[in-house]
Amino acid sequence: MSVRIALDKPPEFYTNLDFISGRIILVLQRPETIGNIIVKLEGESRTALSVQPEHRDEYNVPGNSISENHKILYRVSQIYPDDGAAISFQPGMHEFKFDFKVPLNNICHDARAITSAMGFGGVGGLGNAGILGKGGFRTMDGTKQLMLAHVKSTLPPSLTGFPQEAEIRYYIKVTIQRPGIFKENWRYQIGFKFLPVEPPRPDSQKREAFARRPFAFKPRTPLSGRRSFFGSKATNARDGVGQTPPCVEISARLPFPSILTCHEPIPLRLIAKKLAPAQEQVHLTALEIALVGYTHVRVANLEKVERTRWIVVSALNLSIALGSPNDAADTEFEIPKTLWATHRLPNTVAPSFRTCNLVRRYELEMKLSLNWGLPGAGKSSGFLPQFVSLPLNMSKIEVFSGIKPPAQLLHTATTAAAPTMSTTNTRINVPSNVNGNGLAPRPPPRPSASGRPSIPPRPSDPLYPPQLGPDNVPAHDDAPPSYDEAMAESVTVPLDRPAYSGVTAENAPSTMPPEKSG
Repeated sequence: MSVRIALDKPPEFYTNLDFISGRIILVLQRPETIGNIIVKLEGESRTALSVQPEHRDEYNVPGNSISENHKILYRVSQIYPDDGAAISFQPGMHEFKFDFKVPLNNICHDARAITSAMGFGGVGGLGNAGILGKGGFRTMDGTKQLMLAHVKSTLPPSLTGFPQEAEIRYYIKVTIQRPGIFKENWRYQIGFKFLPVEPPRPDSQKREAFARRPFAFKPRTPLSGRRSFFGSKATNARDGVGQTPPCVEISARLPFPSILTCHEPIPLRLIAKKLAPAQEQVHLTALEIALVGYTHVRVANLEKVERTRWIVVSALNLSIALGSPNDAADTEFEIPKTLWATHRLPNTVAPSFRTCNLVRRYELEMKLSLNWGLPGAGKSSGFLPQFVSLPLNMSKIEVFSGIKPPAQLLHTATTAAAPTMSTTNTRINVPSNVNGNGLAPRPPPRPSASGRPSIPPRPSDPLYPPQLGPDNVPAHDDAPPSYDEAMAESVTVPLDRPAYSGVTAENAPSTMPPEKSG
């Protein structure tokens, strides 16, 4: 006997409103009686955090960790038989077709859907309260889901890379029920990658979010008085003594709201502004741009923040003159975009999301190296060379999947929820006066009374101006908006999709600790 699942033309990843169809292939070596065949479309968001020994009694956990499993997706289809009668199958290969349509939002926030999946009025039928439904097949134990804190949100992307701590996985599972007390049911499952559609993008208002930092070089120190290898004195560089040192301001600018797209270049502008009338040349000698992801892992009222960093651009040994020595003060020079315009976000970057027990947000870190004068020309000019490394940080960054929502869905979402919808469905709500640049990472947020994470305000830095923020920022405990599920049956998503490999082995064994029943 063998059971396997064959998907029909599987893409690299599925998204919302996709049809997932395929066949259950059953190969028998001898006659078998089959009661029913059940196929499930499932998604799980699992988290686990360690508990200190002195707090284990508080959480009532038998081991060293406490875990939380949210069934964010759960759909069940009985594909055989139609009348519920057990039928004997002869040896050979037998195929059974199935199909699902991936919904827009998570299921765990909906108490009706949870109780239906438990067997109340669903496939399990009335009167089958518990985890065993019609014909004895296993359904979700929804009692645990009803005891957890949930938020309504668009289905999150597949996510791994945090062993024993967090993962989001999606599966197709089949159960072949065999009548009889001493006969085990046959089960098989396969995983698949999932990437959600984008939330509605805000209208372009030609505003920019920015982070900037001014810097002034120190007055030059001549090398006079030092003898060379041959015993003669170095050139007495009096011409440069007393001159006004260069003073520049570097600013990084992104369209507001600051949205990056998976596997696309960063729409960044870097501008150098001359602040003082110095007749000296400043060069850009190195540039590094990194995307930093913060994954907030929550279990009950415990929370941990994991930091992941992707290098997008690393350009060394540059010699780009920032304007001209004869430029007047307040002259701006835009650094050529060719340094980063061809560098796309790595295809392991998942879009920003927020689900019941996991949140992913992003920041953009930049580091620019500046030289006064030509790089390496310090000794020949008779002056000590000066070098400075300027960091810039933009904290309100959101990453979108790049999967455009259907026009009908977008129209419905923008017209029905225009007064209350924020620019995305994944924003971590931060007060609008929060600084756009941070010198230190944020401390882990403390959960609110409702169990949802909240973020403390960041102290301001006088060197950084506040980054532009949205108007009417909702309260921390407001659930993120999501698309109307009623539209899911009538629209589909275009096939034009970016590259994504956020889960490199969707069928690999789970890295999470086994669930404990007691």
